[in-house]
Amino acid sequence: MNTRKTRLSTVIILLFSLFALSVNTYANSGVNVIPKPQKVSLGEGFFTFNAKTSLLYASNDLKLVAETFQRVLGNEFSIKTSPKLNGKASVNSIVLQFDSKLDKEAYVLNVQADKILCKASTEAGLFYALQSLAQLIKTENGKQTVPVLLIEDAPVYGWRGYMLDESRHFMGKEAVKQYLDIMARLKLNVFHWHLTDEQGWRIEIKRYPLLTQEGSVGSWSEINAPSAFYTQDEIKEIVEYAAQRYIMVVPEIDMPGHATAVGRSYPEVSGGGEGRWKDFTFHPAKEATYEFISNVFDEIVQLFPAPYIHIGADEVHFGNQSWFTDPLMQKFIKDNNLKDEIGLEHYFVRRACDIVNAKGRKMIGWDEIINTGVSPDKAIIMWWRHDKPELLTQALNSGFDIILTPRIPCYFDFVQDDSHKIGRRWAGDFNELETVYDFSGSISKLIANHPKQILGMQANVWTERIKDKGRLDFMTYPRLLAIAENAWYDNSASNRNYIGFESRVKTFLKYLDKLNIKYFNPFDKNSTPEPWGPDKQDVLKDG
Repeated sequence: MNTRKTRLSTVIILLFSLFALSVNTYANSGVNVIPKPQKVSLGEGFFTFNAKTSLLYASNDLKLVAETFQRVLGNEFSIKTSPKLNGKASVNSIVLQFDSKLDKEAYVLNVQADKILCKASTEAGLFYALQSLAQLIKTENGKQTVPVLLIEDAPVYGWRGYMLDESRHFMGKEAVKQYLDIMARLKLNVFHWHLTDEQGWRIEIKRYPLLTQEGSVGSWSEINAPSAFYTQDEIKEIVEYAAQRYIMVVPEIDMPGHATAVGRSYPEVSGGGEGRWKDFTFHPAKEATYEFISNVFDEIVQLFPAPYIHIGADEVHFGNQSWFTDPLMQKFIKDNNLKDEIGLEHYFVRRACDIVNAKGRKMIGWDEIINTGVSPDKAIIMWWRHDKPELLTQALNSGFDIILTPRIPCYFDFVQDDSHKIGRRWAGDFNELETVYDFSGSISKLIANHPKQILGMQANVWTERIKDKGRLDFMTYPRLLAIAENAWYDNSASNRNYIGFESRVKTFLKYLDKLNIKYFNPFDKNSTPEPWGPDKQDVLKDG
């Protein structure tokens, strides 16, 4: 008898579990949002848009975000609404309201059969409610509907970024704007803009016109490629375009290394060198160098209101050979008790940090700056060398705030499928979609004891072998969706569900199709053959 009861109980539990799984699968099928919301309660029925649907906002402070709702709904879905100042929810309306109890970027999206309520404590929060709403709208049989549900959502991290290198290959204003649009849909909020490096200086600095007259000529694949750069008016236009989408633009002006475009434009601040590494560094022992940098930053801070300037500060040893023999540098090392050329490099970084701080900004650098003597209250570190986890631990223990961007899995110049031939690998490793999705789990033990110091994470796209937008799209998507999910959603081990994520990716790809994005399709690899890079040859490499 007891055995029969046990079997019966087992059957009941199994049936209940299958029923619960079925209900959960059904619920998730109606909530194809990336990044995944923290909490979703699915109801019954739908809200249906029609010609009389109204868009109401509760206070004048919400007028601009209401107009954003109007623009997105109109442009993407042909849903015509006229924003009106009215704080009361009414039948057949979308209502925007402030709720001071919610966190800065949190939002509540309450879809009922007769109205939609959006609540947040900031315009940014309401904007994110719009991004979720836009992903939920379905068009069938001429009707546009949203499932009845309640979303209560907020990001895990405040820094959710994407970096684009335009020094190696220049993509241009319209490409950048489209990327900002897609970032906004994914609730990414930092555009890290790598504007200077060896191959080209891509931003107008009026005090130093040769930076763009000479320094902007060439690219990674073509040494004499026509001059390509952004005027200051174009920079302002893009920064404003990003701000309207609640995206902060952080410029990166590389120093003391990766400065070849500067050295060939203004040899007086070059650190010397020959052949491949000629002009790779600034001259660290000349006061004129620091005056030059300060003058450049005077114009940078006028163009970028973000509280940060990224100076790079990585891989200086690649091209500092002249430092070992230059009489002025050797005397400078001795006179300032810097010990050696590494000490000189660290001196430069500290001086650069002081200049950035004097402009009212905080410095960001790659993880090479950890041992330079820069104070944690003056700088932020981007940890990029995945093979050196001890640097992340050291930085956290030293009190630095950290942005996670290790090359495995956050560098999108690495190949994303074993069949791909163009791009990087590290000891055979590469960054497929699932590897990027699993990032939070792979990093969890390293950061567990310092949660408040982890500002967030970002994807980086270096463009040595990405010559045009078609290949940029191919390398970026859909992997950027996985970064967005990790940066927003609590993707801890108990919450990760790659199969569910794949289902939502398939839906998001339809949005990318509308934008004519030439992404890699991991679900139909034959439909998206790898586009060639700039030199049409196998360029696999380690490191």
